[in-house]
Formats: sequence, C-alpha cells, structure tokens
Amino acid sequence: MSAERITDSVAHHAEGPCWSESWGGLRWVDMTAGDVLFLGADGQVLRTHVGDVVACVRPRATGGAVLAVETGVALEDPDGVVHPPRLLWEPGAVRMNEGGAAPDGSLYVGSMAYDQAQGAATLYRVDPGLGWEPVLEGVTVSNGIAWSPDGTLAYYNDTPTGKVDVFDWSESAGLHGRRTFVVPELAEGDVHPDGLTVDSEGAVWVALHGAGQVHRYTADGALDTVVEVGARQTTACCLGGADLRTLYVTTSRENLDADEDPAAGSLFAVRVEVPGLPVLPFAG
Repeated sequence: MSAERITDSVAHHAEGPCWSESWGGLRWVDMTAGDVLFLGADGQVLRTHVGDVVACVRPRATGGAVLAVETGVALEDPDGVVHPPRLLWEPGAVRMNEGGAAPDGSLYVGSMAYDQAQGAATLYRVDPGLGWEPVLEGVTVSNGIAWSPDGTLAYYNDTPTGKVDVFDWSESAGLHGRRTFVVPELAEGDVHPDGLTVDSEGAVWVALHGAGQVHRYTADGALDTVVEVGARQTTACCLGGADLRTLYVTTSRENLDADEDPAAGSLFAVRVEVPGLPVLPFAG
C-alpha cells in the first residue's frame, strides 16, 4: 500500500497524530516548534503555539486536551485556553516525548534526553489529578504506547532497542510482564520503530523511522501489511476519520538538509480495511 501526501511540508518534527470526535478531527504536534496542528475539513492546517516543546496531545474526558510539554503536563480547556503546566522536573537535558491515555483515564507519557543519552529517560504515569509517578526507568527514547481492544495489553517502544515490546496491564497492577512483541525486519542501522497505534482487531501499526514505512502486525506478531510513505523519517501513525479507517502518518525534517527529502514534515494518509479504536481520553 502507498500513502498519499495530503499536506505540504508543514512541520519540522511532526509527531503524535490523534483523531478525536471531541475536537472534530485530527490533531498532531510539531514537537520542537512547540505547536499543535489541526487538519481542517478543507485540508488547511491550523497551528497553535503552546511552548518551547509540545510532545503529545490527547483529548480530555471533559473536553479540551491534555498536553505533554517540555518537562510537564498542561491542560487545555474546551475553549482553547491552556493552563500553566504541572512540571515533573526542571528544564535541562531531558524533555517529554510521546504518550497516550490508558483505560483507567490516566496518562502514560515518556521522555528522552536531548542528546539521546542511553538510559536517561523515564516513562511516567500521570493520574487525573495530575499526580505522577515513574513506572519505567532507564529508557532512552520513550515512544508509542497504545492498548489492546480489551485493555489488558499495552504496546511500547524504546526506539533505540529496535523492537516493539508488550506489557500486561490492569488498573490495579499497571504495567507488568514486559516482553518482546516483534522485532521489525528493517530495524537496524538508521531504521527504528517509532510511534504506533492499535486497531479494532488488536493489530499493531508501527511507524519505522528511517524506512519510510508503516508496518501492521497482527495480534500474534505476524507482519501482514506494509505502507510505503513518501518521506523516510516516518514518526507516528493513528487511525481516524468518521469510520476510523484512515491511517494518518506523520513525518519529520529533523536533521535533514534544506533540499533533502522534500516531502519530509508532511502528513500522509491511506485508507485501510480494519478500523481503529476510539481514542482513550484523559480523565483529568
């Protein structure tokens, strides 16, 4: 399958696409620009500046959004007002990266060092009251996290490891029983698993940064679909549209020369057979 380029190169480092009926469509982030992007019904891209970094955007159950900013979490009201963030640590060598809401309404969000220092990052759980705790330490580049349709499994990438892991999950025990789900065949050299999403059959779609591809793995780990993307730094994906059957893929211009990979930073999309899952909201 081949994805269609549906925007110009609108972002330097696009990440974290998320479809929500509560905000009427697709939002994603231009992470290191600190902007949240929205795809209008006419195909135009609207941009809202949040701060120095915005790494993740997910809907709130009460309306608006929760945002992972450089070193903390901020709440956006339904009218678009963004409140000052709750800081998890002081600005410095480490910033937020991707995350996602869990079935219990909490937010799991991870970090990475600006220089990608090995083991310098952490995956955190943020509760609806904005209390927080580390749940996985010694991470290098925390990416992905999405739950199976029944909420008992969570899929996760620490990108430099070259593999996609799966945890058992429950509201009482949290993440436990970590093991390897798949090692993508291309995951070596400059190709690494980045963001991911899970569809209604429990299959996992994984963006392969450096390969210009998204792979779909069935719940038992078999590769059954490859989507070609016209920019090699594919960063993340989600399933959206009214029927949740449009795969949206973000791409990045990070570390590229001005005339290199002209479509990098664009948003891509392709229609697929199996719908996704409605996005889980943050309960705060």
